Amino acid sequence: MGNLMQPAAVFHRSQYATDMARQLLQPNALQVQVRSGVFLSGIRRIGKTTFLRQDLIPALESMGALVIYADLWADRSKSPASLVHEAVRVTLSELAAPGTRLLDRFKGLNIGAAGFSFGFQVDAVGKPGGATLSEVFTELVFKVKTDVVLIIDEVQHALGTEDGNNVLFALKAARDAVNTRPETPGYLLFLGTGSHKSLVADMATRRSQPFAGAVSTAYEPLGSDFVSWKKAQLEQIDGIKLPSHELMYQGFLAVGQRPEELQNALVLLQSRPEDPNVAFPIICSTLASAAAEVEIASIESLGELAAIIFDRVVHGNESGESGLFSADAISSYSEQIGMAVDTPQVQNMVDRMITANVIHRQSHGVYAVADPFVRQAWQQRKTIQVSVRQLQTHPPGDAD
Repeated sequence: MGNLMQPAAVFHRSQYATDMARQLLQPNALQVQVRSGVFLSGIRRIGKTTFLRQDLIPALESMGALVIYADLWADRSKSPASLVHEAVRVTLSELAAPGTRLLDRFKGLNIGAAGFSFGFQVDAVGKPGGATLSEVFTELVFKVKTDVVLIIDEVQHALGTEDGNNVLFALKAARDAVNTRPETPGYLLFLGTGSHKSLVADMATRRSQPFAGAVSTAYEPLGSDFVSWKKAQLEQIDGIKLPSHELMYQGFLAVGQRPEELQNALVLLQSRPEDPNVAFPIICSTLASAAAEVEIASIESLGELAAIIFDRVVHGNESGESGLFSADAISSYSEQIGMAVDTPQVQNMVDRMITANVIHRQSHGVYAVADPFVRQAWQQRKTIQVSVRQLQTHPPGDAD
């Protein structure tokens, strides 16, 4: 079944991309906050980057925007600031060079055959003595006479370092310089995406952050329509084993709506002798358990207090747990651990768990599990543990 492992055509989310592009470029009176910035968060490996590259960027370009894309996870040997500046320089260079695809889009602006000329040295952008990002984007928008959308993927990696914070503040200054300019021919729109829910949300909501006041929203994971597309695609392969659509969709949900994990499950199915409808749920459950155990191990590595706090968040309200620091909670932690626990200890541990992307801050004082997939696995694990303890206490056949 080697064919199953070959790269497949991309599943396009055209409507989702068009709706998002329209909200960014043509916001109505209730959506104008998007011009302050948009932060899009979603758990890892659910297709965010593929959506950005294959659907959203083309949708934005088809509506006339100039898009600059930087992935802060692309090269971890480079600083976030250098990756942003590099992406800006690449776009400027394409606009200033003859014969590029990007330059062809702006032929109607009466530019010379050699391309755009800028009042600053393109190669010096981001370097000492070079033009500031405010100067760059102000001139860029004026020259191309359209909206410029800067997309920064895995934007949370800009946090925690001096140069990363500096570039975010520089981008905020650039946004203000362009968007408050009287009769600007276009806007500078900022879209940051990331897999660390708390950090990404904080960038839009915390007053200390440069983009405080921006829009924070969740990425919509792939659904049943993706599974239908995947199944129809694979049915063209002779002799392939596939479960029913419903079981394939349930399996997709079980592995956290991650396309790669669904692919892995389907590959494993090909070597199983059982009925696909019997084998597939077992395979998905096994893959889900294995993946969840890795995440659960990272929680337990933080210590007993982390596991107890996480359990409280898991079994709290699905919209978020607000009582992590209450007197009852502190007393419960102390009782379960067998030693006194104080509020600063709990706060320190919660901060560590947020940094580890185990839980995220839903709003002030309210916390939720970062990955619903791990929440479900933790609940199942606890149920099994309770059942085992009950059997050990009251073995079958014991007289009352």
